[in-house]
Amino acid sequence: MSKQIKVVAVSGGLQRPSRTLTVVEALIDALGDQAPIDVRLIELGAIGPKLAGALYPSQLPDDVKADIAAIESADFLVVASPVYRASFTGLFKHLFDFVDQNALIDVPVLLAATGGSDRHALVLEHQFRPLFSFFQAHTLPIGVYGSEAEIQDYQITSPALQARIDLAAERARPFLRKRASIGSSQPSFVRAAA
Repeated sequence: MSKQIKVVAVSGGLQRPSRTLTVVEALIDALGDQAPIDVRLIELGAIGPKLAGALYPSQLPDDVKADIAAIESADFLVVASPVYRASFTGLFKHLFDFVDQNALIDVPVLLAATGGSDRHALVLEHQFRPLFSFFQAHTLPIGVYGSEAEIQDYQITSPALQARIDLAAERARPFLRKRASIGSSQPSFVRAAA
């Protein structure tokens, strides 16, 4: 029997509901169809006030430190942010400023973003990939971008967006299976309630 893969999903949306969270949840569901996963969901909107004022790790509250530790020990990451002024949000970047620079080496990372229009779709290539390249993580070749027109009332209404989500999850399957076969002695995580 394969072990469950520890998937940590970071949703950079600052409010709930959010289009970014909608995409993240759809990706989690699609990944779960590909392999047995155990998910911890980190919502920046929920931890933002505790995170924003911290300049040093010692200033972080214990629950935020636990979220960072979960990111650092993940088998697989899903990271998503709304596009704000042609990039991920500052709070999203601030969270990853606290992640140890060696913790994500070779960890598979599925990139996702949401924005007002299709013109922001290249944010995955120009902003996300360089950040996770710094960490020496393995960013998956297919990311997912969802525009406002594709997500109505916080539901994915575009067959094209759903197809991109399904394809990204399908292409992630070899990385999920590889991580499952490696094994881990670390404790499993569960999806945290918002």
